[in-house]
Amino acid sequence: MSTPIYIIEEKKLRRNLTLIADVAAKADIEIILAFKAFALWKTFPIFREYINSTTASSLSEARLAFEEFGALAHTYSPAYTDDEFDEIVRCSSHLTFNSLSQYERFHDRAKGCSLGLRINPEYSEVETLLYNPCAPGTRFGVSADKLPEILPEAIEGFHCHCHCESGADVFQRSLAHIEEKFSRWFPQLKWINFGGGHLMTRKDYDVDLLIQMMKQFHERYPWLKIILEPGSAFAWQTGPLVSHVVDVVEDKGIRTAILDVSFTCHMPDCLEMPYYPEVRFANHIDSESGEHVYRLGGNSCLSGDFMSSWQFDHELEIGEEVIFEDMIHYTTVKTNTFNGISHPAIGMLREDGTLEILRRFCYEDYRNRMD
Repeated sequence: MSTPIYIIEEKKLRRNLTLIADVAAKADIEIILAFKAFALWKTFPIFREYINSTTASSLSEARLAFEEFGALAHTYSPAYTDDEFDEIVRCSSHLTFNSLSQYERFHDRAKGCSLGLRINPEYSEVETLLYNPCAPGTRFGVSADKLPEILPEAIEGFHCHCHCESGADVFQRSLAHIEEKFSRWFPQLKWINFGGGHLMTRKDYDVDLLIQMMKQFHERYPWLKIILEPGSAFAWQTGPLVSHVVDVVEDKGIRTAILDVSFTCHMPDCLEMPYYPEVRFANHIDSESGEHVYRLGGNSCLSGDFMSSWQFDHELEIGEEVIFEDMIHYTTVKTNTFNGISHPAIGMLREDGTLEILRRFCYEDYRNRMD
């Protein structure tokens, strides 16, 4: 295709879903999809073959769960508001409050939902502060020293999130802190949600350790239902973003291949995290000089909309593809139309090899956001 496009590959998606469903069955836990990392709702019929629920953090996500996934959401938000709360309740089976004050303000209106409270274990190994939910001064959750010995009557669960694309070994260390600080309240609960960031579909993830940990947790607290809500794990390495070279420019000996996609618009985590994406048929290097070495530049007017540097095995030509690997999780939900930059199309590569275009974007999509 001549247009840029995100391509989710059905075979790889089903591979991940099969592994996740297998972990859930062997560990006797529920694993649900977090929309904050993946929300391509046209793929939900596939997801429903493997999982039963999703997690939402806004009214729009809760509606997506109810109306498109076909199941009530496990909902958590840092701040529920009066005008949206009743509609969120309508779309939710579980509803977690970020603070005791939010609980006091809204719990009487949450009829029919199993209510939870987010806790802060004050421990996380996430090194990038932008993504660390337990960093000092965090706005997320209640620390143990602020909880009453007897929980509010309607609280049935705890929700804890302190990982980001982490391994089972990290979860093992985090779990020790969670139990040390909060296990004395477990007899008052029915469920515990250990949040997201459990990257169980990554090749080096110790799936057996995760299953063992959850089985042992069940032995210690057999009355507690265990929930995990990863996002990245579902769509991890399920497809690329295909872009094209529009121009090649040079300044001070640095060559930049300008593409028809943008880092700030279409791959924002690359700049925020930051991390260097894998580019097919190219190697990331530290130098900005050398044979066939290019910065890759976006097509927005933001000066910093570029990343350095990749070495190809040939001179890039206008019109040829530059393919960014693993660009489905988080990327597709965080895109924006800054500068009026055209949004890449979204497609699915079916198991039979056919490419189905799920969505193309046009001027009206940009215009209507400004309406």
